[in-house]
Amino acid sequence: MNTIQAVMLGLIQGLTEFLPVSSSGHLVIFQKLFGIEEPELFFDVSLHVGTLAAVIFFFRKDILTILGSLMSIFTRKHPESLSEEPLKDEPLGSGNGHEKNSEEKPKGRWSNEGTRLAAMIVIGSVPTAIIGLLFHEIADRLFSSLFLVGCMLLITGTILWLTLYVSKQGERMVEISPKNALIIGTVQGLAILPGISRAGSTISAALFLGLSREAAARYSFLLSIPAIIGAELLAIKNLEHGFAALNAQVILGTLTAAVTGYLALVFLLYLIRQGRLHLFAPYCWLLGIAVLIFGS
Repeated sequence: MNTIQAVMLGLIQGLTEFLPVSSSGHLVIFQKLFGIEEPELFFDVSLHVGTLAAVIFFFRKDILTILGSLMSIFTRKHPESLSEEPLKDEPLGSGNGHEKNSEEKPKGRWSNEGTRLAAMIVIGSVPTAIIGLLFHEIADRLFSSLFLVGCMLLITGTILWLTLYVSKQGERMVEISPKNALIIGTVQGLAILPGISRAGSTISAALFLGLSREAAARYSFLLSIPAIIGAELLAIKNLEHGFAALNAQVILGTLTAAVTGYLALVFLLYLIRQGRLHLFAPYCWLLGIAVLIFGS
């Protein structure tokens, strides 16, 4: 793999990891175009580390608030005594996910919004982990099928288009139920199939279940963090040479994925606030049809 190919794959990974067009599907397509049948595992892991860094940095304040709420359980402090205020649905990317709540706060360690959201992330991660552990080897073999990628892109486009008919009003982040968390986590697990967008399918599922646009997007991306980490741990255990494979191509690809991933995340969340997630549907349909016609 040369430098141009590494940067191009990093660009594709960064743009499509968060945009609802399936990063796995695009990587399959472009690997075929570049003649790269199976890129080095360390390089693939590095690209995902880049996009993981982007989402962690973007939601750093939410993550710190969740961690602070969890620490209150182990330090025997009630959430009411924390300096952090509970999470609320604010414009995404504002860098401030907190607000004073004039209503009386419920008592109890797990009634705090941060700890409750952490619990919902854990619950949602369970079906994702089960599906990933049971079927990741099968999914890896499916990466050679352009026909499957084309079909799944058509499904992704249809799911995105249906969000056009969802009301912008919905439940807030704190009102996510364990049942909804399990459903969204299961949908995230199914995105192991190349061509199914993880972001697109989970955000759409959350909207269909009645969450607000802000809550759907934030929960989807916060839920993606343990999923990406888990997938990378599975991949790392198969590394033969580890950091010995680190070179200029890996560094450039990783940095490209991180920067473009952050920019793609900002752009997507802007469109979600405007209720325009469905605008990606025609692209998925056209690409899916093109893959079915020319990839067979």
